[in-house]
Amino acid sequence: MEESFVIYSERVVLPEAIGAFSITITKGKITAIKKGRQNLENLPFYDYTKLVIMPGIIDPHVHINEPGRTEWEGFDTGTTAAAAGGVTTLVDMPLNASPVTINTQELHNKLAATEGKLHINSGFWGGIVPSNTADLVPLAKAGVLGFKAFLTYSGIDEFPNVDEQTLCAAYEVLKGTNLPILAHCELTTGSYDQDLQQDPMSYAAYLKSRPKHWENNAVALMLKLAEKYQHPTHIVHLASADSLDTIRAAKKRGVPITVETCPHYLYFCAEDIPNADTRFKCAPPIRERANNELLWDALLDGTLDFIGSDHSPAPPAIKALDTGNLQKAWGGISGIQLTLSALWTKGQAYGLSLERLSMLLCQAPAQFIGFEDKKGKIAVGYDADFVIWSPEASFLVSLDTLQTKHKVSPYEGQKLTGVVEATIVNGNFVWTKEGLTSKNKGALLLK
Repeated sequence: MEESFVIYSERVVLPEAIGAFSITITKGKITAIKKGRQNLENLPFYDYTKLVIMPGIIDPHVHINEPGRTEWEGFDTGTTAAAAGGVTTLVDMPLNASPVTINTQELHNKLAATEGKLHINSGFWGGIVPSNTADLVPLAKAGVLGFKAFLTYSGIDEFPNVDEQTLCAAYEVLKGTNLPILAHCELTTGSYDQDLQQDPMSYAAYLKSRPKHWENNAVALMLKLAEKYQHPTHIVHLASADSLDTIRAAKKRGVPITVETCPHYLYFCAEDIPNADTRFKCAPPIRERANNELLWDALLDGTLDFIGSDHSPAPPAIKALDTGNLQKAWGGISGIQLTLSALWTKGQAYGLSLERLSMLLCQAPAQFIGFEDKKGKIAVGYDADFVIWSPEASFLVSLDTLQTKHKVSPYEGQKLTGVVEATIVNGNFVWTKEGLTSKNKGALLLK
Protein backbone atom coordinates (compact mmCIF):
# COMPACT_ATOMS: atom_id res chain seq x y z
CA MET A 1 0.00 0.00 0.00
CA GLU A 2 1.25 3.48 -0.80
CA GLU A 3 2.25 5.62 2.17
CA SER A 4 0.15 8.48 0.75
CA PHE A 5 -2.74 8.42 -1.73
CA VAL A 6 -5.97 10.19 -2.61
CA ILE A 7 -9.51 8.78 -2.91
CA TYR A 8 -12.29 10.70 -4.64
CA SER A 9 -16.04 10.42 -5.10
CA GLU A 10 -18.99 12.63 -5.90
CA ARG A 11 -20.70 11.09 -2.85
CA VAL A 12 -18.39 11.42 0.14
CA VAL A 13 -20.33 11.33 3.44
CA LEU A 14 -18.84 14.03 5.65
CA PRO A 15 -20.39 14.93 9.03
CA GLU A 16 -21.75 18.18 7.61
CA ALA A 17 -22.42 17.33 3.95
CA ILE A 18 -22.48 14.76 1.17
CA GLY A 19 -20.66 15.87 -1.95
CA ALA A 20 -17.67 15.68 -4.25
CA PHE A 21 -14.46 15.60 -2.23
CA SER A 22 -10.88 14.36 -2.57
CA ILE A 23 -9.46 12.77 0.59
CA THR A 24 -5.71 12.54 1.15
CA ILE A 25 -4.53 9.65 3.29
CA THR A 26 -1.03 9.58 4.75
CA LYS A 27 0.35 6.92 7.09
CA GLY A 28 -3.11 5.66 7.98
CA LYS A 29 -4.61 9.08 8.77
CA ILE A 30 -6.81 11.52 6.90
CA THR A 31 -4.53 14.49 6.23
CA ALA A 32 -6.61 16.62 3.83
CA ILE A 33 -10.14 16.93 2.44
CA LYS A 34 -10.50 19.08 -0.69
CA LYS A 35 -13.67 20.05 -2.52
CA GLY A 36 -14.00 18.51 -5.95
CA ARG A 37 -11.60 16.34 -7.88
CA GLN A 38 -8.20 17.51 -6.69
CA ASN A 39 -4.80 15.89 -6.38
CA LEU A 40 -2.44 18.78 -5.80
CA GLU A 41 0.50 16.62 -4.74
CA ASN A 42 0.27 14.21 -7.69
CA LEU A 43 -0.21 11.19 -5.42
CA PRO A 44 -1.70 7.82 -6.42
CA PHE A 45 -5.35 8.62 -7.16
CA TYR A 46 -8.36 6.30 -6.76
CA ASP A 47 -11.45 7.59 -8.54
CA TYR A 48 -14.72 6.20 -7.16
CA THR A 49 -16.86 8.85 -8.87
CA LYS A 50 -20.32 7.26 -8.54
CA LEU A 51 -19.72 5.18 -5.41
CA VAL A 52 -20.35 6.28 -1.83
CA ILE A 53 -17.32 6.83 0.40
CA MET A 54 -18.45 6.50 4.01
CA PRO A 55 -16.58 6.12 7.31
CA GLY A 56 -15.76 2.50 8.04
CA ILE A 57 -18.57 0.69 9.85
CA ILE A 58 -18.13 0.10 13.58
CA ASP A 59 -19.86 -3.01 14.93
CA PRO A 60 -19.94 -2.95 18.73
CA HIS A 61 -21.58 -6.37 19.19
CA VAL A 62 -19.65 -9.34 17.80
CA HIS A 63 -18.93 -12.86 19.06
CA ILE A 64 -15.61 -13.97 17.55
CA ASN A 65 -15.43 -17.03 19.87
CA GLU A 66 -11.63 -17.20 20.02
CA PRO A 67 -9.78 -18.58 21.93
CA GLY A 68 -11.40 -21.86 22.88
CA ARG A 69 -14.25 -22.09 20.37
CA THR A 70 -12.38 -21.21 17.19
CA GLU A 71 -14.23 -24.01 15.41
CA TRP A 72 -17.26 -21.70 15.74
CA GLU A 73 -15.57 -18.66 14.12
CA GLY A 74 -12.22 -17.04 15.06
CA PHE A 75 -10.47 -13.76 14.34
CA ASP A 76 -9.24 -14.77 10.88
CA THR A 77 -12.61 -15.63 9.34
CA GLY A 78 -14.57 -13.21 11.54
CA THR A 79 -12.54 -10.17 10.55
CA THR A 80 -12.46 -11.29 6.91
CA ALA A 81 -16.26 -11.39 6.84
CA ALA A 82 -16.36 -8.03 8.59
CA ALA A 83 -14.06 -6.46 6.00
CA ALA A 84 -16.21 -7.91 3.20
CA GLY A 85 -19.16 -6.06 4.70
CA GLY A 86 -17.38 -2.72 5.07
CA VAL A 87 -16.80 -3.13 8.81
CA THR A 88 -13.46 -1.64 9.85
CA THR A 89 -13.83 -1.91 13.64
CA LEU A 90 -15.57 -4.46 15.84
CA VAL A 91 -15.85 -4.94 19.57
CA ASP A 92 -15.64 -8.56 20.68
CA MET A 93 -17.99 -9.89 23.35
CA PRO A 94 -16.57 -11.64 26.46
CA LEU A 95 -18.40 -14.84 25.47
CA ASN A 96 -18.51 -17.27 23.60
CA ALA A 97 -14.77 -17.66 23.82
CA SER A 98 -13.60 -20.28 26.28
CA PRO A 99 -12.51 -19.29 28.85
CA VAL A 100 -14.66 -16.16 28.90
CA THR A 101 -13.17 -12.67 29.30
CA ILE A 102 -13.93 -12.05 32.98
CA ASN A 103 -10.42 -11.30 34.32
CA THR A 104 -7.18 -9.78 33.05
CA GLN A 105 -5.53 -13.15 32.41
CA GLU A 106 -8.26 -14.10 29.97
CA LEU A 107 -8.11 -10.67 28.34
CA HIS A 108 -4.39 -11.19 27.73
CA ASN A 109 -5.15 -14.63 26.27
CA LYS A 110 -7.72 -13.00 24.00
CA LEU A 111 -5.23 -10.37 22.82
CA ALA A 112 -2.66 -13.08 22.12
CA ALA A 113 -5.23 -15.00 20.07
CA THR A 114 -5.54 -12.06 17.64
CA GLU A 115 -1.87 -12.33 16.60
CA GLY A 116 -1.56 -12.50 12.81
CA LYS A 117 -5.35 -12.74 12.31
CA LEU A 118 -6.67 -9.22 12.86
CA HIS A 119 -7.67 -7.90 9.44
CA ILE A 120 -9.73 -5.05 10.92
CA ASN A 121 -9.55 -3.15 14.23
CA SER A 122 -10.89 -4.77 17.39
CA GLY A 123 -11.80 -3.63 20.86
CA PHE A 124 -12.98 -5.90 23.66
CA TRP A 125 -15.76 -5.98 26.24
CA GLY A 126 -15.18 -7.49 29.66
CA GLY A 127 -17.81 -9.64 31.35
CA ILE A 128 -19.82 -9.25 34.55
CA VAL A 129 -20.66 -12.54 36.30
CA PRO A 130 -21.60 -13.22 39.94
CA SER A 131 -18.05 -14.12 40.95
CA ASN A 132 -15.88 -11.39 39.40
CA THR A 133 -16.73 -8.01 40.95
CA ALA A 134 -13.10 -7.70 42.15
CA ASP A 135 -11.86 -8.27 38.59
CA LEU A 136 -13.79 -5.39 37.00
CA VAL A 137 -11.48 -2.48 37.84
CA PRO A 138 -8.33 -4.43 36.81
CA LEU A 139 -10.07 -5.24 33.52
CA ALA A 140 -10.92 -1.56 33.09
CA LYS A 141 -7.28 -0.62 33.68
CA ALA A 142 -6.20 -3.31 31.19
CA GLY A 143 -8.17 -1.59 28.43
CA VAL A 144 -11.62 -3.14 27.98
CA LEU A 145 -14.16 -0.69 26.56
CA GLY A 146 -16.97 -1.66 28.95
CA PHE A 147 -18.71 -4.64 30.54
CA LYS A 148 -21.41 -7.07 29.39
CA ALA A 149 -23.87 -8.90 31.64
CA PHE A 150 -26.67 -11.37 30.98
CA LEU A 151 -29.93 -11.16 32.91
CA THR A 152 -30.87 -14.64 31.71
CA TYR A 153 -28.94 -17.83 30.97
CA SER A 154 -26.34 -16.99 28.33
CA GLY A 155 -26.16 -20.45 26.77
CA ILE A 156 -22.57 -20.73 28.02
CA ASP A 157 -22.16 -22.32 31.48
CA GLU A 158 -18.95 -20.40 32.24
CA PHE A 159 -20.78 -17.07 31.78
CA PRO A 160 -23.61 -17.25 34.34
CA ASN A 161 -26.29 -14.59 34.50
CA VAL A 162 -26.37 -11.87 37.13
CA ASP A 163 -29.03 -10.68 39.54
CA GLU A 164 -29.78 -7.13 40.66
CA GLN A 165 -27.41 -7.41 43.63
CA THR A 166 -24.49 -8.37 41.37
CA LEU A 167 -25.30 -5.51 39.01
CA CYS A 168 -25.42 -3.01 41.88
CA ALA A 169 -21.99 -4.20 43.05
CA ALA A 170 -20.67 -3.71 39.50
CA TYR A 171 -22.09 -0.19 39.28
CA GLU A 172 -20.47 0.67 42.62
CA VAL A 173 -16.97 -0.49 41.71
CA LEU A 174 -17.10 0.99 38.19
CA LYS A 175 -18.16 4.42 39.45
CA GLY A 176 -15.96 7.06 37.88
CA THR A 177 -14.67 4.88 35.04
CA ASN A 178 -17.39 6.06 32.62
CA LEU A 179 -17.18 2.63 30.97
CA PRO A 180 -20.64 1.43 29.92
CA ILE A 181 -22.43 -1.55 31.42
CA LEU A 182 -24.14 -3.55 28.66
CA ALA A 183 -27.06 -5.85 29.37
CA HIS A 184 -28.75 -8.72 27.57
CA CYS A 185 -32.28 -7.88 28.69
CA GLU A 186 -34.48 -10.89 29.35
CA LEU A 187 -35.73 -11.66 32.87
CA THR A 188 -36.90 -15.23 32.42
CA THR A 189 -39.66 -15.49 35.02
CA GLY A 190 -42.16 -18.29 34.48
CA SER A 191 -42.21 -20.95 31.79
CA TYR A 192 -43.76 -20.42 28.38
CA ASP A 193 -42.30 -23.31 26.42
CA GLN A 194 -45.12 -25.87 26.69
CA ASP A 195 -46.00 -25.46 23.01
CA LEU A 196 -42.34 -25.66 22.03
CA GLN A 197 -41.90 -28.91 23.95
CA GLN A 198 -44.84 -30.39 22.05
CA ASP A 199 -43.72 -29.02 18.67
CA PRO A 200 -40.00 -28.09 18.75
CA MET A 201 -40.01 -27.23 15.04
CA SER A 202 -42.66 -24.49 15.32
CA TYR A 203 -41.31 -20.95 15.06
CA ALA A 204 -44.54 -19.58 16.56
CA ALA A 205 -43.96 -21.83 19.57
CA TYR A 206 -40.36 -20.63 19.90
CA LEU A 207 -41.50 -17.01 19.74
CA LYS A 208 -44.12 -17.66 22.42
CA SER A 209 -41.46 -19.29 24.63
CA ARG A 210 -39.59 -15.97 25.01
CA PRO A 211 -42.36 -13.41 25.58
CA LYS A 212 -41.96 -9.66 25.27
CA HIS A 213 -42.50 -9.03 28.96
CA TRP A 214 -39.22 -10.81 29.72
CA GLU A 215 -37.47 -8.10 27.73
CA ASN A 216 -39.65 -5.27 29.00
CA ASN A 217 -39.06 -6.13 32.66
CA ALA A 218 -35.31 -6.42 32.15
CA VAL A 219 -35.14 -3.09 30.31
CA ALA A 220 -37.09 -1.46 33.16
CA LEU A 221 -34.57 -2.83 35.67
CA MET A 222 -31.60 -1.49 33.70
CA LEU A 223 -33.22 1.93 33.31
CA LYS A 224 -33.79 2.01 37.09
CA LEU A 225 -30.14 1.18 37.78
CA ALA A 226 -28.82 3.61 35.17
CA GLU A 227 -30.86 6.39 36.79
CA LYS A 228 -29.89 5.41 40.33
CA TYR A 229 -26.15 5.25 39.66
CA GLN A 230 -26.05 7.85 36.83
CA HIS A 231 -23.68 5.52 35.00
CA PRO A 232 -23.60 4.82 31.23
CA THR A 233 -25.85 1.82 30.59
CA HIS A 234 -26.55 0.08 27.30
CA ILE A 235 -29.36 -2.20 26.17
CA VAL A 236 -28.04 -4.64 23.57
CA HIS A 237 -30.18 -6.07 20.72
CA LEU A 238 -33.57 -4.63 21.65
CA ALA A 239 -36.30 -6.68 19.97
CA SER A 240 -39.44 -5.71 21.90
CA ALA A 241 -41.01 -2.44 20.78
CA ASP A 242 -43.06 -2.39 24.00
CA SER A 243 -40.11 -0.79 25.82
CA LEU A 244 -39.69 2.12 23.41
CA ASP A 245 -41.90 4.63 25.23
CA THR A 246 -40.22 3.80 28.55
CA ILE A 247 -36.83 4.36 26.92
CA ARG A 248 -37.98 7.65 25.37
CA ALA A 249 -39.17 8.88 28.75
CA ALA A 250 -35.90 7.87 30.43
CA LYS A 251 -33.84 9.66 27.80
CA LYS A 252 -35.98 12.77 28.26
CA ARG A 253 -35.17 12.65 32.00
CA GLY A 254 -31.47 12.52 31.19
CA VAL A 255 -30.90 8.90 32.16
CA PRO A 256 -27.49 7.87 30.69
CA ILE A 257 -28.88 5.10 28.49
CA THR A 258 -28.11 3.93 24.95
CA VAL A 259 -29.94 1.25 22.99
CA GLU A 260 -29.08 -0.82 19.93
CA THR A 261 -31.06 -3.13 17.72
CA CYS A 262 -29.87 -5.60 15.08
CA PRO A 263 -30.39 -5.91 11.33
CA HIS A 264 -32.24 -9.21 11.68
CA TYR A 265 -34.93 -7.60 13.86
CA LEU A 266 -35.46 -5.01 11.14
CA TYR A 267 -35.13 -7.20 8.04
CA PHE A 268 -37.06 -10.36 8.97
CA CYS A 269 -40.51 -10.80 10.52
CA ALA A 270 -41.89 -13.75 12.46
CA GLU A 271 -44.78 -14.20 10.04
CA ASP A 272 -42.34 -15.05 7.23
CA ILE A 273 -40.05 -17.43 9.11
CA PRO A 274 -40.61 -21.08 8.12
CA ASN A 275 -40.88 -23.79 10.73
CA ALA A 276 -37.81 -25.93 11.41
CA ASP A 277 -35.41 -23.32 9.99
CA THR A 278 -33.00 -22.88 12.87
CA ARG A 279 -30.92 -20.30 11.00
CA PHE A 280 -33.44 -17.73 12.27
CA LYS A 281 -33.19 -18.69 15.93
CA CYS A 282 -31.79 -15.97 18.20
CA ALA A 283 -32.58 -14.53 21.62
CA PRO A 284 -34.53 -12.35 22.00
CA PRO A 285 -36.42 -13.80 19.04
CA ILE A 286 -37.28 -12.08 15.77
CA ARG A 287 -40.78 -10.74 16.45
CA GLU A 288 -43.87 -9.88 14.42
CA ARG A 289 -44.08 -7.32 11.63
CA ALA A 290 -46.13 -4.78 13.62
CA ASN A 291 -43.48 -4.83 16.38
CA ASN A 292 -40.64 -4.41 13.90
CA GLU A 293 -42.32 -1.46 12.18
CA LEU A 294 -42.13 0.33 15.54
CA LEU A 295 -38.42 -0.54 15.82
CA TRP A 296 -37.91 1.16 12.43
CA ASP A 297 -39.71 4.28 13.68
CA ALA A 298 -37.48 4.33 16.76
CA LEU A 299 -34.36 3.84 14.67
CA LEU A 300 -35.18 6.85 12.54
CA ASP A 301 -36.33 9.16 15.35
CA GLY A 302 -33.22 8.56 17.47
CA THR A 303 -34.76 6.46 20.25
CA LEU A 304 -32.49 3.63 19.13
CA ASP A 305 -28.92 4.89 19.01
CA PHE A 306 -27.14 2.55 16.61
CA ILE A 307 -26.91 -0.93 15.12
CA GLY A 308 -24.93 -3.95 16.30
CA SER A 309 -24.90 -7.16 14.29
CA ASP A 310 -24.81 -9.52 17.29
CA HIS A 311 -22.84 -11.80 14.98
CA SER A 312 -23.11 -15.10 16.85
CA PRO A 313 -22.12 -18.01 14.61
CA ALA A 314 -21.99 -21.68 15.49
CA PRO A 315 -21.22 -24.93 13.63
CA PRO A 316 -24.15 -26.45 11.66
CA ALA A 317 -24.47 -29.36 14.08
CA ILE A 318 -24.98 -27.02 17.04
CA LYS A 319 -27.50 -25.02 15.00
CA ALA A 320 -29.42 -28.32 14.56
CA LEU A 321 -29.82 -27.65 10.86
CA ASP A 322 -30.36 -31.34 10.21
CA THR A 323 -33.25 -31.75 12.65
CA GLY A 324 -34.84 -28.27 12.61
CA ASN A 325 -35.28 -28.50 16.38
CA LEU A 326 -35.74 -24.91 17.56
CA GLN A 327 -35.73 -25.98 21.19
CA LYS A 328 -32.25 -27.51 21.01
CA ALA A 329 -30.56 -25.32 18.35
CA TRP A 330 -27.97 -22.72 19.27
CA GLY A 331 -29.53 -19.25 19.24
CA GLY A 332 -27.50 -16.81 17.18
CA ILE A 333 -27.50 -15.12 13.78
CA SER A 334 -24.38 -15.06 11.60
CA GLY A 335 -24.58 -11.64 9.96
CA ILE A 336 -21.59 -9.32 10.34
CA GLN A 337 -20.92 -9.29 6.60
CA LEU A 338 -24.45 -8.20 5.68
CA THR A 339 -25.30 -5.42 8.15
CA LEU A 340 -24.87 -2.57 5.65
CA SER A 341 -26.72 -4.29 2.81
CA ALA A 342 -29.60 -5.63 4.91
CA LEU A 343 -30.18 -2.29 6.60
CA TRP A 344 -29.96 -0.31 3.36
CA THR A 345 -32.21 -2.74 1.46
CA LYS A 346 -35.01 -2.70 4.00
CA GLY A 347 -34.47 0.96 4.91
CA GLN A 348 -35.47 2.23 1.48
CA ALA A 349 -39.13 1.77 2.34
CA TYR A 350 -38.69 3.91 5.46
CA GLY A 351 -36.75 6.77 3.89
CA LEU A 352 -33.41 5.79 5.38
CA SER A 353 -30.86 8.37 4.17
CA LEU A 354 -27.11 8.02 3.71
CA GLU A 355 -26.62 10.60 6.47
CA ARG A 356 -28.72 8.61 8.96
CA LEU A 357 -27.09 5.35 7.87
CA SER A 358 -23.65 6.81 8.55
CA MET A 359 -24.76 7.99 11.98
CA LEU A 360 -26.20 4.57 12.90
CA LEU A 361 -23.29 2.49 11.61
CA CYS A 362 -20.30 4.78 12.13
CA GLN A 363 -20.57 7.97 14.17
CA ALA A 364 -22.85 6.85 17.02
CA PRO A 365 -21.02 3.55 17.67
CA ALA A 366 -17.67 5.40 17.66
CA GLN A 367 -19.00 7.67 20.38
CA PHE A 368 -20.37 4.72 22.33
CA ILE A 369 -17.05 2.86 22.42
CA GLY A 370 -15.12 6.03 23.33
CA PHE A 371 -13.27 6.57 20.04
CA GLU A 372 -15.27 9.50 18.68
CA ASP A 373 -12.08 11.57 18.38
CA LYS A 374 -10.48 9.04 15.98
CA LYS A 375 -13.18 7.02 14.25
CA GLY A 376 -16.69 7.21 12.85
CA LYS A 377 -16.22 10.38 10.77
CA ILE A 378 -14.40 11.49 7.66
CA ALA A 379 -12.44 14.40 9.09
CA VAL A 380 -8.82 15.59 9.08
CA GLY A 381 -6.79 13.82 11.77
CA TYR A 382 -9.12 10.82 11.93
CA ASP A 383 -8.10 7.23 11.18
CA ALA A 384 -8.29 6.34 7.49
CA ASP A 385 -11.07 3.75 7.83
CA PHE A 386 -13.57 3.72 4.94
CA VAL A 387 -16.22 1.63 3.26
CA ILE A 388 -16.63 2.34 -0.45
CA TRP A 389 -19.91 0.99 -1.78
CA SER A 390 -22.68 1.21 -4.34
CA PRO A 391 -26.16 1.97 -2.94
CA GLU A 392 -27.70 1.05 -6.32
CA ALA A 393 -26.04 -2.31 -7.06
CA SER A 394 -27.57 -5.51 -5.72
CA PHE A 395 -26.49 -9.10 -5.19
CA LEU A 396 -27.94 -12.46 -4.28
CA VAL A 397 -26.70 -13.85 -0.98
CA SER A 398 -25.30 -17.29 -1.72
CA LEU A 399 -23.08 -19.53 0.36
CA ASP A 400 -20.04 -18.73 -1.77
CA THR A 401 -20.43 -14.99 -1.03
CA LEU A 402 -20.13 -15.59 2.73
CA GLN A 403 -16.69 -15.24 4.29
CA THR A 404 -17.54 -16.64 7.72
CA LYS A 405 -16.18 -20.00 8.84
CA HIS A 406 -19.57 -21.68 8.53
CA LYS A 407 -21.80 -20.84 5.56
CA VAL A 408 -24.97 -20.67 7.62
CA SER A 409 -27.16 -17.59 7.23
CA PRO A 410 -30.87 -16.73 7.24
CA TYR A 411 -30.03 -14.22 4.49
CA GLU A 412 -29.18 -17.01 2.03
CA GLY A 413 -31.27 -16.50 -1.11
CA GLN A 414 -32.11 -12.87 -0.28
CA LYS A 415 -31.49 -10.19 -2.89
CA LEU A 416 -29.79 -7.30 -1.11
CA THR A 417 -29.05 -3.80 -2.37
CA GLY A 418 -25.76 -2.15 -1.40
CA VAL A 419 -22.54 -3.73 -2.67
CA VAL A 420 -19.22 -3.14 -0.92
CA GLU A 421 -16.50 -2.38 -3.50
CA ALA A 422 -13.59 -1.71 -1.13
CA THR A 423 -12.81 -1.53 2.58
CA ILE A 424 -9.87 0.55 3.80
CA VAL A 425 -8.50 -0.07 7.31
CA ASN A 426 -5.85 2.25 8.75
CA GLY A 427 -5.02 3.41 5.22
CA ASN A 428 -4.77 -0.11 3.78
CA PHE A 429 -7.02 -1.64 1.13
CA VAL A 430 -8.06 -4.73 3.09
CA TRP A 431 -11.03 -5.82 0.96
CA THR A 432 -11.76 -5.33 -2.74
CA LYS A 433 -13.86 -7.23 -5.27
CA GLU A 434 -10.86 -9.59 -5.59
CA GLY A 435 -11.28 -10.57 -1.93
CA LEU A 436 -9.02 -10.04 1.08
CA THR A 437 -6.09 -8.05 -0.32
CA SER A 438 -4.13 -7.18 2.84
CA LYS A 439 -3.97 -9.26 5.98
CA ASN A 440 -3.48 -8.33 9.63
CA LYS A 441 -3.85 -4.56 9.14
CA GLY A 442 -6.17 -4.14 12.11
CA ALA A 443 -5.16 -2.52 15.40
CA LEU A 444 -6.07 -3.42 18.97
CA LEU A 445 -8.35 -0.77 20.52
CA LEU A 446 -7.67 -0.54 24.24
CA LYS A 447 -8.75 2.33 26.47
